[in-house]
Amino acid sequence: MTSTTRLIVAAGVLSLGLVACKKGGDAQQQGPGGAMPPADVGVVEVRPQTLPATRDLVGRLAPFRSADVRARVPGVVQKRLYEEGADVREGQVLFLIDPAELRAATGQSQAALAQAEATYTTARATAARARRLGPAQYISKADLDNALAAERSAAAAVQQARAALASSRINLGYSEVRSPITGRAGRAQVTEGALVGQGGATLLATVDQIDPLYANFSISVAELDQLRRGEGKGEPADRDVQIVLPDGTVYAQRGTLDFEGSVVDPATGAVSLRARVPNPERRLLPGTYVGVRATLGLQDAVYLVPQAGVLRDAQGAYVYVVGADNKVVRKDVGADRQQDGKWVVDRGLAPGDRVIVSGIQKAQPGAAVKPTPWTEGPANAKPAPAAPTARKG
Repeated sequence: MTSTTRLIVAAGVLSLGLVACKKGGDAQQQGPGGAMPPADVGVVEVRPQTLPATRDLVGRLAPFRSADVRARVPGVVQKRLYEEGADVREGQVLFLIDPAELRAATGQSQAALAQAEATYTTARATAARARRLGPAQYISKADLDNALAAERSAAAAVQQARAALASSRINLGYSEVRSPITGRAGRAQVTEGALVGQGGATLLATVDQIDPLYANFSISVAELDQLRRGEGKGEPADRDVQIVLPDGTVYAQRGTLDFEGSVVDPATGAVSLRARVPNPERRLLPGTYVGVRATLGLQDAVYLVPQAGVLRDAQGAYVYVVGADNKVVRKDVGADRQQDGKWVVDRGLAPGDRVIVSGIQKAQPGAAVKPTPWTEGPANAKPAPAAPTARKG
C-alpha cells in the first residue's frame, strides 16, 4: 500500500468517526427515541386575593372656595391695597372706593334723624298735655286724638330716620372692599380711577382658597357599580386618592374622596367624582390637569401575574399554564389594569394555576415542558438551570 493510499484511508476513517460522534451527541440531546427534551420554563403558582380597586384616571384641580370681590356701592376706585397673586386674610381691605359722597349721604341721614327726634319731642309733649286736659274736657275729643296720632307719627319718623342712617353707614363701610375669605387674590379687574358700581356690582378681583384643593374627575357607570358593591361588603368610608403630577411624580399629600355624583353624563356615560387634597405648601395650582390614582373599592378573587406572563393577540389577553401532565395550556384572561408592576387578572384563572413567566418563547400549547418555580427579582429573573447529568463513560 502506497503512502497516498494510506492517507486516503486514514482520512476516511477520521470522517466516519466525526460523523458517529455528531450523531451520538445529537442522540444525547434528543433523548430516548430521538425526541427533543421538555423545555425549561419558570412558573408562578397563583392564588386568589382581595385587592383595592385602584383606578388611574385624569382629573383637574379646582379651588376649595372661590369668591368674587365686587363693588357694592357706586364710586371711583381710589386705591388697590393688596399685591396681586398674594395671600390675603378674610376681612382684609383690598380696594378703597372714594367715600366722599357716601360720607355726605351719611351726614344727611344724621341730620334727618336729628330733625325727626326734635319733631318727636314736640309731639310727645303735646300729647302729654292733651292726655291731662282730655278727661276734664278742656279740649275736644278730636284735639286729643290728633295729638296722640301726631306723637305716633313722629315716633315712626324717628325709626325711619335711624334705619336710613344705619343704611348710610353700611354703604360707607362698603367703600372699603374687603376679602370675604382667606385665600390667594388674583389679578385686579379694575385700576385706580375706574367708576364702579353703576347699575350693578362690578367685579374687582377673585380670591381662591387653594388649601385644600378639589380634584374633579369621573368614572364609568360600571366602575361606580363596583364601588357600591365594595361598600356593601364593609369597605372603609375613607377612600384614598393620590395625585400624579404632570412630570410623573406622585404628590406627597394623599386626598380623600368626598363627593359622588348621582347623575350620569349622557355624552360620556360617566359619573362625576371629587376628592379633597391637602395643599399646605401651595404647590398645586387650580386648573392643572393631573393624574388621579383613586382607590374606589375592594376587588375579590383576583390574581396578580407578573407582566412577562401576560400575552396579548387579536383575541385579547392570555397566559400559558402548565397542566397536571406538564403540558402547556392557553387560557384567555381578563387583565385591564396593573398594580405594583403586575397585571391584575379578574377572570380566566383558577386557584393553583401554574402560569409560565419565563421561557414563554419555548412554550407551545400542547407541548410538554419542565416547570421550575420562578422567583421575582434581578437575581432570579429566570428559572435556575437543571443540573447537568453525568455522562456514562
